[in-house]
Amino acid sequence: MKRLGAACCLALIGTAPAFAGDLPARKAGLWQVDTTISAGHTVMMKQCIDAQTDEAMQARFASLPQQNCAKHDVQKSADKITIDSVCSIAGRTTTGHIVISGSFDSAYTMVMTSEVKGMPTPHHVTMSAKWLGPCAAGQKPGDIVLPNGRTINVIEIQRALGVALPQR
Repeated sequence: MKRLGAACCLALIGTAPAFAGDLPARKAGLWQVDTTISAGHTVMMKQCIDAQTDEAMQARFASLPQQNCAKHDVQKSADKITIDSVCSIAGRTTTGHIVISGSFDSAYTMVMTSEVKGMPTPHHVTMSAKWLGPCAAGQKPGDIVLPNGRTINVIEIQRALGVALPQR
């Protein structure tokens, strides 16, 4: 499980600057997100979001340093977004390639590949998300139900860390 978390973090860190404002807003409600790493291990989480929560999550990625990115190409079509980036992270060149297909109103898939210079193999992460409907009773925007059943709230965590959130 720790390796899955590390791989997901590495892939997201390597490609995170690409997210800054490049993704459309997801439909408000409850989303199931299945994340699979190259080794085939899948983790399922459920996220309750509204417009502000979705914007705050994207803004968090946008706040990562982008001045170290030599390349940031975004190609959009009717149902696909392709993002390619080359960045220097912790002194290492990291290339990221993301392909997102589907609809942010019902279901989408995000395939991320990240290579770090000096690391033996690229990291692959696939996230498949589907809209389940309104958030469950008792859930509030920002709640994420983890695989172990524990619920965390990303907005509360960001506030506790002093991260400025977008205003409604």
